[in-house]
Amino acid sequence: MEEVDKIIIHTCRQIGCNLDDDVQSLKELSTDLVIAAVVRCLRLIDPSTSLSHQLPPGMSARYRLGTDLANACVNLGWRAEIGYQTFLYSNDADMRHIFMFLIEKMPKETEMASDEPLGKNALLKRKIASELAKCLQQPWLPPVCKKRGLRWDSSGGWQREGTAGCHGYQSKLLLVPEGLGDINKEVEKDVKDYYTRHLPLVNLQPTHMKHTAPSLMERNAERVTAVHEWDTEWNTLGLQSRLSEKDYRARKAERLKKKITSQMQHSLDQPQTNSTVLTDLLQIIGAASDKKDAGKGSRFTHTEKLQFAKDDDKLASEMAVGAGPDVSSEEDIKKKQEEEANTLRQQLQEVTSQFEKMEIEMKKYKAGISQMETDKTELDKQNEESQEQYKVKKKTMDLLPDADSNIAKLQALVDASSKRLESLHQQWDDHKTPLIEEYEKLQRENDTMANESLKKVEDIRALRERMKQVAEETKGKEEAYKQLAEDFKKMTNDLNRSAYTRRILEIVGNIRKQKEDIEKVLIETKGLQKEINQASGKLSRTFTATDELVFRDAKKDEAVRRAYKFLASLHESFDQVIKTVEDTGSIMREIRDLEDQVDKELGKKTSANLDKISIDLKQMKQENQGLKAKVEGK
Repeated sequence: MEEVDKIIIHTCRQIGCNLDDDVQSLKELSTDLVIAAVVRCLRLIDPSTSLSHQLPPGMSARYRLGTDLANACVNLGWRAEIGYQTFLYSNDADMRHIFMFLIEKMPKETEMASDEPLGKNALLKRKIASELAKCLQQPWLPPVCKKRGLRWDSSGGWQREGTAGCHGYQSKLLLVPEGLGDINKEVEKDVKDYYTRHLPLVNLQPTHMKHTAPSLMERNAERVTAVHEWDTEWNTLGLQSRLSEKDYRARKAERLKKKITSQMQHSLDQPQTNSTVLTDLLQIIGAASDKKDAGKGSRFTHTEKLQFAKDDDKLASEMAVGAGPDVSSEEDIKKKQEEEANTLRQQLQEVTSQFEKMEIEMKKYKAGISQMETDKTELDKQNEESQEQYKVKKKTMDLLPDADSNIAKLQALVDASSKRLESLHQQWDDHKTPLIEEYEKLQRENDTMANESLKKVEDIRALRERMKQVAEETKGKEEAYKQLAEDFKKMTNDLNRSAYTRRILEIVGNIRKQKEDIEKVLIETKGLQKEINQASGKLSRTFTATDELVFRDAKKDEAVRRAYKFLASLHESFDQVIKTVEDTGSIMREIRDLEDQVDKELGKKTSANLDKISIDLKQMKQENQGLKAKVEGK
């Protein structure tokens, strides 16, 4: 039990109980320490437990605390008898069992490590928690004593507190050298010279130092996203194209260039809308007339210029006429202005109607031009066909004057051509068979290579997936290693594992030795029981045989009759002796059980608990009297 008590006490010290170094067994624990240790164990098992680990001074509060502890143990699965007296008037045996039960219910370190996510988020949360705990342990300092939130840390360094150093997240475009670390990629000499001599460092490129970190994070996120997108595209479309990475990139760039060119050409080929606003037309016409006064124009442009020139001359003459006499009253001025406005409105309407008519005529002209172009193309085709027919007919007409000789020549040409075709056909047959065989062979090889390439593509894809999984597993193991290393650093160095291992081995050895002794005792007990059973059977058989012989002769001889009576009394006496021995053994076992019960009762510290109960009873009576006096005084 001493080893068990030492393990329990060491566990209590690890969970935060304030135990002296001299405490080595549960007998030395007071009621306050027992309550504190049980409450801390319950808090580790269930963090929502809100029980106090300090024993209250009032007896009613103590009884309530003891009852709450008993209910908490019952809720955890404790099946034996338990109550407030188990904690307030504790004994070593009961508390040993309760502590062993609670320690078994506490979460193990391996379970905690397996339940916690081993990732960057977990490490970040732990770092934040440690920083917050460090800040909470430091004394409060007013803001006026901290310049820009800086204060001297207890660990011997400067630390920033508060929101004085916070600023908005604003990133800037950073220029970073590309391709310098890649051996396969060639970098031009001028670009390399610019990178080495003229390109500023990344911390000097933003306009303010606070923009450096956001800019770097934004740049890194952009690169990571680009790499991820390229990996996805290459694993899906790139491998299926059976091209190298360089060829695939060049083909993609060319296809993108063609697409952009076609889009631009399509946008340029689209006709402009004719329904524009009159003001825009006037501005365009005015700008064109200003730029091209000396140049040539269309008939529509000259007509428009003449029309506007006439209108301008008319307007100038009217303004000249109107500027002659002086106007004496405001009403005449308003009337003249209204007349001029009406005249201008009429002129504007006339110009608008002229423009609409011109637009209609332009549409008709365009339709006529397109129709004429279509007719022209058809006539050109007919002309070409007529010329071909004319050439054929002309050649035929040239052959008619000497028809017989020309027919013979044509027949000879036809025969020669047919013979030539036959020879070519024969030559083609001679060459066709090996070519077809070679083609079929190459086709089979191509199919085989295609199947192999598809299989290799699938293998490469599977290998890439496996590489990603291995990389993720490696990262997870590295993070787990970092977390375990931090946990190891936080662990106390006073744990003597070899001593605990030696104690455990000693306990196991003692248990094994006790088990062997118990087995020996059981074997001896079984042997003795067997011998007793054999002796009892032999005795019974001997007595039966002797009884039959003596009883048979007792009818004839008086001495034999007396011997038979003595035999019966002797057998009865021996039965009484055996019964007495068995009763003695039972009594001895009962005596040992009673002694064990007495030792258990002595171990329960009944007398000390009785004294404590008496003191608590007196205290409770005093509290009741005080409460009664207060009630009567009111």
